[in-house]
Amino acid sequence: MSNTPDHAHDGPQHIHRFLLLGKKKIFFYHLALYNPQSGHNYQAVFSFTIKDNGELRNMYLNDLAQHEDERVFYSLRCPHHFELPELKQGKEFGVHLERVVVKPNGDRDFQQMTTSETMVECKPEDVLSFRKLGDLPYPDYLTYLVFGEGDEIHLAHQLAARPNWDEAVTVSTGGPIDPATLKKVPTLVIESIKDAHDKLEESPLKKGQQYQGKLNGNGNGKAVDFTVGRQGWWNYTSLNS
Repeated sequence: MSNTPDHAHDGPQHIHRFLLLGKKKIFFYHLALYNPQSGHNYQAVFSFTIKDNGELRNMYLNDLAQHEDERVFYSLRCPHHFELPELKQGKEFGVHLERVVVKPNGDRDFQQMTTSETMVECKPEDVLSFRKLGDLPYPDYLTYLVFGEGDEIHLAHQLAARPNWDEAVTVSTGGPIDPATLKKVPTLVIESIKDAHDKLEESPLKKGQQYQGKLNGNGNGKAVDFTVGRQGWWNYTSLNS
């Protein structure tokens, strides 16, 4: 996400990136920054329609199969300026698919995979979760947003107070989560782990380990057992800049 001068607009140019998560159904998670001047200070989850007869999807899935066990993420990069809240009214925009390779020192290398832009449609109902950052205090316990479909469940660390860390991870659950509940993108509170109230340099959730969380974090919330799978994003650096 870069901010470069754009003479057609009064402010900096907002070029957005959206993570791809999932295989059977792909969900899209906006790459956020806390800085309110960045235009990226939103935590949001979407279910876009990619309008290319499955070519970008196949490219993503084939490349993911080759890098499944590596620290490689995938994103859609829109090279054109727009303000993220415009998506709530519905919008079409062009994107490139990127492979995001995490280097040994933690730096990220964004590698464009497509040679021409692919059109993406966001309908109002595709905006599954959308919140501006800056007004949510640190929680007592580790808290994630939950979304997905069927047996593919994704967790995104809830971005509360700053500094913090941004993470998306795919998990397997001990049983199905009600589809109507998933559509609301509820929180999952893991009461066995205190929130760090700070940024972390590595995830508190360890791949292959099992945890239990409560949906919506209340005493009546359904308990969900889950096992941590592939990490689809991690950022504690530029997020807080």
